[in-house]
Amino acid sequence: MAAKVSPSCRLVFCLLISAAVLRPGLGWYTVNSAYGDTIVMPCRLDVPQNLMFGKWKYEKPDGSPVFIAFRSSTKKSVQYDDVPEYKDRLSLSENYTLSINNAKISDEKRFVCMLVTEDNVFEAPTLVKVFKQPSKPEIVNKAPYLETEKLQKLGDCISRDSYPDGNITWYRNGKVLQPLLGEVAILLKNEIDPVTQLYTMTSSLEYKTTKADIHMPFTCSVTYYGPSGQKTIHSEQTVFDIYYPTEQVTIQVLPPKTAIKEGDNITLQCLGNGNPPPEEFMFYLPGQPEGIRSSNTYTLTDVRRNATGDYKCSLIDQKSMIASTAITVHYLDLSLNPSGEVTKQIGDALPVSCTISASRNATVVWMKDNIRLRSSPSFSSLHYQDAGNYVCETALQEVEGLKKRESLTLIVEGKPQIKMTKKTDPSGLSKTIICHVEGFPKPAIQWTITGSGSVINQTEESPYINGRYYSKIIISPEENVTLTCTAENQLERTVNSLNVSANENREKVNDQAKLIVGIVVGLLLAALVAGVVYWLYMKKSKTASKHVNKDLGNMEENKKLEENNHKTEA
Repeated sequence: MAAKVSPSCRLVFCLLISAAVLRPGLGWYTVNSAYGDTIVMPCRLDVPQNLMFGKWKYEKPDGSPVFIAFRSSTKKSVQYDDVPEYKDRLSLSENYTLSINNAKISDEKRFVCMLVTEDNVFEAPTLVKVFKQPSKPEIVNKAPYLETEKLQKLGDCISRDSYPDGNITWYRNGKVLQPLLGEVAILLKNEIDPVTQLYTMTSSLEYKTTKADIHMPFTCSVTYYGPSGQKTIHSEQTVFDIYYPTEQVTIQVLPPKTAIKEGDNITLQCLGNGNPPPEEFMFYLPGQPEGIRSSNTYTLTDVRRNATGDYKCSLIDQKSMIASTAITVHYLDLSLNPSGEVTKQIGDALPVSCTISASRNATVVWMKDNIRLRSSPSFSSLHYQDAGNYVCETALQEVEGLKKRESLTLIVEGKPQIKMTKKTDPSGLSKTIICHVEGFPKPAIQWTITGSGSVINQTEESPYINGRYYSKIIISPEENVTLTCTAENQLERTVNSLNVSANENREKVNDQAKLIVGIVVGLLLAALVAGVVYWLYMKKSKTASKHVNKDLGNMEENKKLEENNHKTEA
């Protein structure tokens, strides 16, 4: 008969057996947790009626068990085993759910929930997976610039603290870069921290750039697995300075001008389209076979017309790569003959010419005393009104500021010329004598009167215009007088006289007196005749009245009386 085994011995034996062999019935169950979060593992077993206690363990890589938590079903007490890595991190609930806070990579193990009765042990395994999201990838160790047609390291894309490790991908302008012999090379390196067990992923990119990569953004990304599946994080964009050789040279004039004139300063600028641009060039000036080495600018000061020509520049080491520009230095010459101050005599001929020499057609304008003339002046016989300030002005309309002008101050001189006129007042009592003078410089006029007579007004002068003016005097001569006008300037003294007769005034006065006397005598005679006629008429009228009163019945006498009356009136 076999010996009887105590319940406690049976329990220990069952635990040992269950620790060594996984009981069939329940499949694998996985709990995914984020690094640093709390791992929650339900027991996944139905609690039996006669449960004695529950217990959690995990398995070492060699399969040996390590018990970490115990809970009695009768005493409702919880005990945690002395396992250093789980000290103060465990929590076992009444339904035997195990929680582990501050999840670590080392927590990624196979845990087993054990429910023990008096005669049986039930187990439910749980596999814990811990995930750590990596840091945002960044491009480091970036090349300061990329040279075309050269395979060189662009930079490193690095992402830290990942679990499990992730995968890094490179992009150009949003498109994935794949390794390509001689053009794209990618090297991936993963490192694990011995303490945290977290991965650092580094991907190095070697790239053969072209000019098409100018302003193109490069990025990288890391793809990793988390509790909820696969995710991707992208880096910031990076744009690289692309170096490429000069393929073309250009030359230009600074500052840009529509036209260049004599006296201007010219700055030539030579540019290459490479990156970085060339800093030195060879400049070639018209008529100079040897070039001048300079920076990208070359200045000419106070240029003359002989600076017109083709200007060139080239690279220092590639003289065949050359550019040229044609420069025209505009000029304008004006010659006025005669010019300055010119004095001529009235009636003289004076040819005037304004000659223009210019780099292109120029406009010519003549002015006299600030008034524009319709044509150029020409003098075959000078007059006083021809005197004045003449200006010949020319300009190139297309060239700003290119103007020239010369002036001629023409003085027309002449000896004094005198003409005297006389005008009698309608009353006949006064006479106006006018002395017309022509000459330049302005002659001075002086009057002289020989004889007696009253001067009604002093001399009166008109304005001096075009070498002419007059002086007049009004007199009432009492006898024959002579008026002398003297005109004198720096050239000559001229005298002219005019006789004025006083008889003309007396005759006209006598004629007027006789006319008045005749009119008065005529009026008196007419009045006398009218008085005599009136007297005779009245006398006859009285006589006829007496005969009628004496014999009113005698008709023939009355008739004869009427006839006599009519005859008398006649």
